[in-house]
Amino acid sequence: MKVKKAVIPAAGLGTRFLPATKAMAKEMLPIVDKPTIQFIVEEALKSGIEDILIVTGKAKRPIEDHFDANLELEMNLKEKGKDELLKLVEETTEVNLHFIRQTHPRGLGHAVLQAKAFVGNEPFIVMLGDDLMEDKVPLTKQLINDYEKTHASTIAVMKVPHEETSKYGIINPEGEVTKGLYNVKSFVEKPQPEDAPSDLAIIGRYLLTPEIFDILENQAPGAGNEIQLTDAIDTLNLTQRVFAREFKGQRHDVGDKLGFLKTSIDYGLTHPEIKIGLKDYIIELGKMLEEKEQPVLKETTSTKEK
Repeated sequence: MKVKKAVIPAAGLGTRFLPATKAMAKEMLPIVDKPTIQFIVEEALKSGIEDILIVTGKAKRPIEDHFDANLELEMNLKEKGKDELLKLVEETTEVNLHFIRQTHPRGLGHAVLQAKAFVGNEPFIVMLGDDLMEDKVPLTKQLINDYEKTHASTIAVMKVPHEETSKYGIINPEGEVTKGLYNVKSFVEKPQPEDAPSDLAIIGRYLLTPEIFDILENQAPGAGNEIQLTDAIDTLNLTQRVFAREFKGQRHDVGDKLGFLKTSIDYGLTHPEIKIGLKDYIIELGKMLEEKEQPVLKETTSTKEK
């Protein structure tokens, strides 16, 4: 069965970015000039996804507005001959998007469960907005390619520093099926480094079979007293195979301030309008920092006592 649906959970409160996210959806924070969620939607479309469900929450209405038509703006741009800007605006409306609200945020697993009616009896993709993935073949497409061969759920993973395993779901691999595709013995949610079975961490892309919904409906709260998707995947793995695809591309973590700033700089250095100016600024900034770090040498003079 063809994978043609994707789910993007976007109901989080964005507390790491307060006060900016007090009245603004975290997913609408721009990387230079493009909201983070638009990068996710574009990856889905490049991978052949046809329908996208965005699971929202309170104060997330700007996401819906961003992907809706703005006739007044489009008319204004057309009248002024700003064709390139008009094209950028119209691109955000040419997406088959659906929205549902998660009224009570009870974890990622609970957010995915909201998509049960939308997904039906089909395999589907879950895409998290905190991870922007860059590779020649989009990561979502890589998972779909794996599914076409195995017809099994496949989770994206990436090696992380061992001391950071407590930040992620970690897999216990059982060996490679093909290069970069692992059989998985078990999935562990946020283990301490001394308990982590590997350094392969689950990152924000999942291809899941619809059987995951029955498990989520009966899943007991896990870490953080929330319904953890990792726990449900571990249960799914008891009755049907679940694989892990190791991602070798560039992952941009925009879930915290430093990662967000780094991603903005990386993207800015490729942006046609600002890449030259930004590069010059970074070079100049580097020179300024070097000068500040140089020790100040004071001239000393010796005098003879009279």
